[in-house]
Amino acid sequence: MKTAVIGAGWAGCAAAIEATRLGQQVTLFEAGRIPGGRARRVDGRWPDGSPLPLDNGQHILIGAYSDTLQLMAELGLDTSTLLLRMPLTLQFPDGTGLRFPRLPTPLDALVGILRARGWSWGDRFSLLGAALRWQMAGFQCAPALSVAQLCQQLSQRVNAELIEPLCVSALNTPAERASAQVFLRVLHDALFSQSGGSNLLLPRTDLSALLPDAALAWLAQRGGDVRLSTRVQALASTGTGWQVDGEVFDRVILACPPLEAARLASGSGLPCDAWVDQARALQFEAITTVYVLSPDTRLAQPMLALRASGPEGDAPAQFVFDRGQLGGPDGLLAFVVSASQGDNTALAQRVLQQARQHLGLAQPVAVQTIVEKRATFACLPGLQRPAAQVLPGLLACGDFVAGPYPATLEGAVRSGLQVARLAIK
Repeated sequence: MKTAVIGAGWAGCAAAIEATRLGQQVTLFEAGRIPGGRARRVDGRWPDGSPLPLDNGQHILIGAYSDTLQLMAELGLDTSTLLLRMPLTLQFPDGTGLRFPRLPTPLDALVGILRARGWSWGDRFSLLGAALRWQMAGFQCAPALSVAQLCQQLSQRVNAELIEPLCVSALNTPAERASAQVFLRVLHDALFSQSGGSNLLLPRTDLSALLPDAALAWLAQRGGDVRLSTRVQALASTGTGWQVDGEVFDRVILACPPLEAARLASGSGLPCDAWVDQARALQFEAITTVYVLSPDTRLAQPMLALRASGPEGDAPAQFVFDRGQLGGPDGLLAFVVSASQGDNTALAQRVLQQARQHLGLAQPVAVQTIVEKRATFACLPGLQRPAAQVLPGLLACGDFVAGPYPATLEGAVRSGLQVARLAIK
């Protein structure tokens, strides 16, 4: 069986690998020259013009990403070297906040909450009570409920220092608009399903080297045809198969962004209006990463939470990463603004002001600002996401395809693996 996979992001890489393992002859098309999609390496520059490898956004993996970690291991990648594993830590520059100890689940969460610095006993018990109620309800809630509504009985500090940072980092959607049901699924899998599931896994290498580069090498070694810098123009049904720009395949897997997948599906000549409409109806959230140089700076933790003040405020970033502690140049910091809005230049200036005020940096310099305008779909309550099956022989995968997870690397990888298995049925 000849299978075309269109898109070499994390979902496309997973789909291509799984299809190859199932005995299919795979051709992988990728419009860009660097694999990884919305989690890839970027050729950045220092102010003097010299090369500076960066990422198009700072990503976090967690210990509950079982399929992603297994796939990396099967590709021969040493995750203990490539990823810095640390207990869930949401601490601020002043040392307040939450840090889980290295204990089995759910003891790590219980002890971490009880030891949270800067929290009153009322803060702690409000969260423990809510967690017990969520667990008794099977981590289920009304589909129309938002995260803010779900957590309205929690204390202001718990919402500000735990719920909102977790929500925006996992769903890339503000708590007042984010799906409570999806958020509960993330909490369940991360905090209550397995020991170490809540661990943070911070990349020590660029995102393309973390999985996509190895995936393409694995495919090439097994006879796969990898075509970078090749944008597919059109699909057409042959009745028994599909043509991709005139080349015949038995199956096609759309592993490209939803709007590109909708373009290709709608031009196929076969009716799939409902699927196309759902893909085009998705709303998107941007993520901005501002890379800042501050020589001789070393943060107290590789990752710190920041007290943000909203999209138009003077403190837009929710997190800062010390790239010097993650295998990068010393003094290079990555400030992440999830669900970002506004002018890029003005946003970078507000981040620099935030760096001075919240971290005490004397003369921070913005090295590069990278904006992913459609970084993720907006994970809204009751959202109807497109199915994996588009048409007979035409399938789709990606973090936006129907599933229980938000737009995460694990969601993308799981979708790719599942659709490759579906393609042979």
